[in-house]
Amino acid sequence: MKILNSFYIDGKWVEPSTGSTLMDMVDPATEMLTGKLAMGTAEDADRAVAAARAAFPAWSESSREERIALLERIIERYRARIDDIAEAVRTEIGAPITLSKNLQAAIGLAQLQAALETLRTFEFESSHGKSYVRREAVGVAALITPWNWPLNQIAAKVAPALAAGCTIVLKPSEIAALDAIVFAEIMHEAGTPAGVFNMIYGEGRVVGTRLSSHPDVDMVSITGSTRAGVEVAMSAAPTVKRVAQELGGKSPLLILDDADLQPAVTSGVAQCMVNSGQTCVAPTRMLVPRERYDEAVAIAAAVANAVTVGDPADPATKMGPISNRAQYEKVQHMIRVGIEEGARLVAGGPGRPEGLQRGFYARPTVFADVRNDMTIAREEIFGPVLVMIPYDGEEEAIAIANDTDFGLAGYIATSNPERARRVAARLRVGSVRINGAMLDITVPFGGYKTSGNGREYGHEGLAEFLECKSVTI
Repeated sequence: MKILNSFYIDGKWVEPSTGSTLMDMVDPATEMLTGKLAMGTAEDADRAVAAARAAFPAWSESSREERIALLERIIERYRARIDDIAEAVRTEIGAPITLSKNLQAAIGLAQLQAALETLRTFEFESSHGKSYVRREAVGVAALITPWNWPLNQIAAKVAPALAAGCTIVLKPSEIAALDAIVFAEIMHEAGTPAGVFNMIYGEGRVVGTRLSSHPDVDMVSITGSTRAGVEVAMSAAPTVKRVAQELGGKSPLLILDDADLQPAVTSGVAQCMVNSGQTCVAPTRMLVPRERYDEAVAIAAAVANAVTVGDPADPATKMGPISNRAQYEKVQHMIRVGIEEGARLVAGGPGRPEGLQRGFYARPTVFADVRNDMTIAREEIFGPVLVMIPYDGEEEAIAIANDTDFGLAGYIATSNPERARRVAARLRVGSVRINGAMLDITVPFGGYKTSGNGREYGHEGLAEFLECKSVTI
């Protein structure tokens, strides 16, 4: 059993403050206790912020070349530890080992590389006649990251914050502690100056609240639920600090009447089920022309029923368990709600898949005959649950797609590129993917409405960590 009872503050691993408690670490595939994790206090948050504040003047004045050199060293060490990272993700959140290595660990590396390339050409100063504009580091950045794609979110925040000249306090999810420890070790091995990067664990209501309300924290960047994002914004308001939020989603996939149905539905189901459905941008509402609806439902059910659910250590497994007990129980509850609301269950359903007696395993589930006012169409389930909604005509499809409190992403399937561009322009979402396109981390990512504000990735992601200063001569 592992006892993880130290935080990374001011370039050293240190013991938590008095009052720290230990939280159980549980393997989601077996429900067995695997270790204990120290949960920080407000005093730990204060120590980490103080270290970041002390390191800010020197790091904010570092040159582009110094920041490039640090990112290059981090990337080198990350590559050397990528197997350790993949194994950590498999163990802590139950992601299948193939997914853990090829996507979970790999996308963290890709985020670091993308931030490095952005930094190489980013314009920190621009001329405007007799004036010029400087873009300067915002200050101490508190970064709050989730458990579902832990390395993606850690790297997508840490790398541009470093590139901007900010100093950092990272609070990763306590559910995904193992990979974050490896990441902190990488930062240390790469020679990150003391105080520039700090990491502590703790509950959101304790450490998260202290970081977001701390007068010496200049910015908070959070990826999490809409509820958590609102709480951070409220805590941050009295100190008028910047808050960037990447929050929940209930993303629509519009399969238009000219789409090739088989690949469109197959891709949509696969994207919904990847990572056990625990992806904020997953296309969880599939909108299908009524005249093609029955065929689409049959395809979706067959694809969902073919998903291999099982031991995340097995390379043949496509879908592992839900990452923790609380989320598993929420998914089970929402499946029961869908049945009670009258949606037609065509694949999956409550309980574990056949043959799995232990672990937080959910069945890949597809509901047909869903109305957009049903709970399962309105609320983010964050599990392997797809809802299918018929529509009559393109206008109704767009109206249904936009009829949601969320606005993180949208998906379109069509054989007409110009039609895709026209429909994409009318979707109230932060990003649109067409015909199964994969995530592009060189362009901005973020949401409309309750899916958050601010942007990550690319030029805009680095700019989030900068203040603008105009100078007139």
